[in-house]
Amino acid sequence: MLDKTVRNVARRGFTLIELLIVIAILLAIGGLVVVNLLPAKDQADIDLTQTQIDQFDNALSMFKLHMGRFPTDEEGLAALWNRDALEDEEEASNWKGSYLENPSPRDRWGSEWIYREEGEIRGEAFYDIISLGPDKEEDTDDDITNHDRFMDEEGEIAEEFEEFTPGGGDDGDMSGGDS
Repeated sequence: MLDKTVRNVARRGFTLIELLIVIAILLAIGGLVVVNLLPAKDQADIDLTQTQIDQFDNALSMFKLHMGRFPTDEEGLAALWNRDALEDEEEASNWKGSYLENPSPRDRWGSEWIYREEGEIRGEAFYDIISLGPDKEEDTDDDITNHDRFMDEEGEIAEEFEEFTPGGGDDGDMSGGDS
């Protein structure tokens, strides 16, 4: 009877090998979870950046409604949340901002946003908003812009948007503007 009690007392704990096996299994499961979630986080960052660009688009529309123009390159996107960014002090009285609820001078990867009043991507009639993306370098495949939704699979402006102009017309000038 005593021998059986001693054996039960000795067998209550885990051996070092059993603990190492459990730790190895937990690490393997954790590694699989991390490897499978990293691409989801990367895509989530891209989606959130596109959402921020959409918010900039809306704020720029409101800015133009109040100010009669888009911010200059020098004023940049800061003019959407900071009246002091405006170059013309007389114009500042028309500013009805802040046009963004949460100012965001940097993208998800810590780079400053690139804003161009006269765009280079679709032409001077369109402004550009660019996030440099995860690699933080301009003019690379991971850049995210306000024009991405108009691009086809090859990264070119889709045909249905090629002749679109901000005034609503096309080359046939159906916008009612001067010929």
